[in-house]
Amino acid sequence: MASDDSQRLHIEQTQQQRLLPLQVRVGRMLEMNAIEVEEEVKRALEELPALEVADKPEPEPQTEENDIPFSESSEEMQLADYRNDDDIPAYRFEASNRSRDDGFYEPVAVASEGSLIDSLSRQLSEIDMNDEDRLIVRYIIGNIDDNGYMGRDMNSITDDIAIQTGLDVTTDRVRQVWNMVRGLDPAGIAATDLRDCLLLQLKRRSPSQAVNDAREIIADYFDIFAKKHFDRIASMMSLPLDRLKSALTVIRQLNPKPGSEFTDGGIEENSRHIVPDFLIETDNDRITLTLLNNLPELTIEKTFSDDALPVDDAASARQRREAQTFIRQHRDEARDFIKILRTRQETLFRVMSAIVTLQHDFFISEDPRQIKPMILKDIAAITGDDLSVISRATASKYVATQRGLYPLKMFFNERTQTDEDTSSHAILAELKKIIGNEDKRHPMSDEQITAAMTRLGYNLARRTVAKYRERLGIPVARLRKEM
Repeated sequence: MASDDSQRLHIEQTQQQRLLPLQVRVGRMLEMNAIEVEEEVKRALEELPALEVADKPEPEPQTEENDIPFSESSEEMQLADYRNDDDIPAYRFEASNRSRDDGFYEPVAVASEGSLIDSLSRQLSEIDMNDEDRLIVRYIIGNIDDNGYMGRDMNSITDDIAIQTGLDVTTDRVRQVWNMVRGLDPAGIAATDLRDCLLLQLKRRSPSQAVNDAREIIADYFDIFAKKHFDRIASMMSLPLDRLKSALTVIRQLNPKPGSEFTDGGIEENSRHIVPDFLIETDNDRITLTLLNNLPELTIEKTFSDDALPVDDAASARQRREAQTFIRQHRDEARDFIKILRTRQETLFRVMSAIVTLQHDFFISEDPRQIKPMILKDIAAITGDDLSVISRATASKYVATQRGLYPLKMFFNERTQTDEDTSSHAILAELKKIIGNEDKRHPMSDEQITAAMTRLGYNLARRTVAKYRERLGIPVARLRKEM
């Protein structure tokens, strides 16, 4: 008798997409920027014995009719006409290769200022103090951030010194040393907040009516000043308009981030190492695209070029097979790496060529308003590549032009409306232009900006204008007001 729980055979048809290991490696290589790829090539040359840099043929030297290599320049020929170095006029050594109308610039070696901590340490080394105070100083300047502000309170620093060194110092003593540091350059260093920073700088200014008014504004009316309620300040201080303007001029001359003037202060580490992947040069309406890289030409090392082995009568058949397997394995690894690298380069150039085609007007003018709406599908329609490939090919990549350096992701933007061929970059450029030309004494509200954009043909809601304004980092009208 058959059981209800008897096994049944089901046939199902499913579709799955699996990436080959080589495709995965190509995807990873596409995501790398120029510096990372150079490091990857160096690593491969060290780890893959079958991979080597191809020898480049040396250029043949220019020769005369007698086939003797000739490399002497015209300048050297002229100098050879003199009997010795003492007879050579001084101007021969000072040729600038410029016309007399051009400016001549002497190279000047500029000494680096170093970091903020280095500058403070140099100044403190000139001050006579005991070992205990020098220990306190190290803890204080170690807690100053890149903008020049004091990161911790004196009680916390006192506790740190006691816990880490066992030295019993008082908070009052730490505060005295802190005040000594606050007297160093640049003015405003080791301040607790913006108000304190501005006051420290104002105390070093030569006394005048404008400086005194500015000090009173920051000391007693800082919250109102931060909100730019200048009319209220003038009323509360009984200041005439001209005196208020003079005081505000003094305040605007102060540095809100005194530590940022140093080379190491406030600079993101990764922003120092942006290397463009492409170069675009224009000649009227003609655009020339170049893929930039410092990658050497790679090839297979000669001893791995085939499976042939030197005849060795002493080697057994098994040893020969193992040797052939070793050669074949490393040769295939080297070939795969060369193929992956070539695929990356070809894909990058293909994708960038499509971007140049769609954004031709921008690269000719470099006007952000000329950037057209463009998404990954638009590039895929031209190149035939998958969306994930295009996304990887444009990640962390930059293009250099005659006027600037642009990330490729900047060119991807949605249409503002389905029936318009206007990009967000064009709207941002117009919005920035409108606000830049406004009357600073009576800045435009979001409603007024919306009306101005409508007159230019951009039909946007007020909340959309506010969103774009915030994206530009522009504050509301009240905070843009100037006297």
